[in-house]
Order: sequence, then structure tokens, then C-alpha cells
Amino acid sequence: MVAVSNPFTYIADRWTPSPRIVQRAALAALVMSVVIVVTGGAVRLTGSGLGCDTWPKCTDDSLIVTQAQGFHGAIEFGNRMLTYVLSAAVGVFILAARSAKPWRHSLTELGWVQFALVTANAILGGITVLTGLNPYSVAGHFLLATSLIAVTTISWQRTREGDTAPRPRVPGPVRKLSWALIATTLVLIAAGTVVTGSGPHAGDKSEIKRMPFDWAATAHVHAIAAWLVCALAVAMWLVLRVVDAPVDTRARARDLLLVLLAQGAVGYVQFFTALPEVLVAAHMLGSCLVWIAVLRVALSLRERPVGETDTPARDEAQLSAV
Repeated sequence: MVAVSNPFTYIADRWTPSPRIVQRAALAALVMSVVIVVTGGAVRLTGSGLGCDTWPKCTDDSLIVTQAQGFHGAIEFGNRMLTYVLSAAVGVFILAARSAKPWRHSLTELGWVQFALVTANAILGGITVLTGLNPYSVAGHFLLATSLIAVTTISWQRTREGDTAPRPRVPGPVRKLSWALIATTLVLIAAGTVVTGSGPHAGDKSEIKRMPFDWAATAHVHAIAAWLVCALAVAMWLVLRVVDAPVDTRARARDLLLVLLAQGAVGYVQFFTALPEVLVAAHMLGSCLVWIAVLRVALSLRERPVGETDTPARDEAQLSAV
């Protein structure tokens, strides 16, 4: 009866995963959250967005793809099936976090937030199909996926930390700079969805409604936001060297600069080559990697040592004065 009424407790009483297993489960959820974005981009770029023309079924008469739907149906249905793989990865993480000894409630809560985001995005994906790939729904679909990547990134980081109060590793102004970097990156990502919603890749071969904005103008706004992110990333890298930040923190800032350099190169090449599908897909992957790199920089600015008892964080005023 316990196994039926509360399977997580039942399994937790009989399984104790190692910290490495919990970390790998968190990483798997993060990887799958990126994979689902990239494969979703493949659906759009191959014009398969309405390969399954209804939801939650693939057709009015079939739950799965039929031979009559051909290549586009297979692509769209395959992406839907990957949602179950993502859900399984999130489920394994929740189960591993719940079964770890001692039970870290914060990790379990992060896992359930992941599950809620996956569920919400699946529903929004269905609405996107039912509304004929409305560009605003498509944009929301991507932004929810971006939120999932944020939570899975934080979860992965938290598996390698303790549950003590976070202690800053750098002065206060540097942490404020990281918040500015996060905010600007969010503006960049949001601007990217407008570029997508105004651009030529509507997601289906039929006539799909687009956002009523000039594509070239929105692309320029997106580029300006990208340059602001780059400027803040360079400033962060320099400031971390000036304040003699920990080596791993400076490494995260360096990684961010490398990812931004690659993403910028792909972005400009695709703009001047009429948006070839392969480069658009690479740019979507790059967007995910930039977001992860930005979050990893911010997360590296504080620490939660493993194995210590909960202690109050160091006086931030003292660090701010450094």
C-alpha cells in the first residue's frame, strides 16, 4: 500500500543514491532541457510544426503519427516523444534527490519546479499547434524552455553544494554586475524570439501568421542587446581579475566570453547568408549555451560548502567595502 500511496517514499526507504548519481541525474535533466529546445528548432526549420495537426493526438483519429503524414509528421511526433524522455530525466532527478541521505528538501523542490515547467510547456506546445503556430505562442514556448534551462542549471549546481547559507566570494558590486548581466541576457533572448517571430522560418510550409515587425530592424535590436551582453561579460572578466576572484569563477567568465564569441559569429553569418537552416539551429543551441554560461558565472560568485552546519552568510557590507 505504501508503494501505491507514496512511491517516492517507498523507493527512498530502499535506495540511497551516491552524491555522484544525484549530480548525474541533475546533469541529464539539464542536457535534455537543451536537447528539447534544439529538436524543437528542427521541427520549425524543417517546416514540420503542423506535422501532427492536432493535440494531444497526432491526428483526429490517431494518437501516433501515421504513414500519410510522412516526413513532417515523423519529425513533429518525434519531438513530442522527446518530451517524455525529458520528463523521465526530471523524474529520475526528483527520485534521486528524494532518496539521497540526508534528504535535501531544496533539491526535491527544484525537481518539482522542473516538472511543473515541463508540464506547462507541453500544454503551451499543444496550444501552439491548435492555434496554427501563432508566433506569440511559439515565443512563449521558447521562453518557458529557457526558464527550464535556468532551473536545471541551478539544480545541477546545487547538487555540488551543501545546504548552508550562501556565502559571497566577491565584493557586492561584482554581484550586482552579475545581475545586470542576467537581466541583459534575458532581454537578448526575448529580442531573439521577436526576430524569430518576424522572420522567414514560420515552422510550416503553409501560410503562417508572423509578428508585425520589420525583420531587419528587430535583428538590429537583437544585435545591440548582444553587444551589451558582450560588454558586460568583458567587464565581468576584467573585474574578477582586479578583485582576485577564485580561479574557478574567473574560468566561468572566460567560458562565457568564448561562448559569446562563437554565438556572435554564427549570428552575423546567418544574417548575411539569408538564414540557412543549419546556422539557425546552431544559433538556437548557442542561445542555450550562452544562458547556461551566464548563470554559471552568477552561481560561481557565492558558495555553499558541503558538510558544514548551517551558518549565517558573511557580512556583505564588509565585502562590499573591499
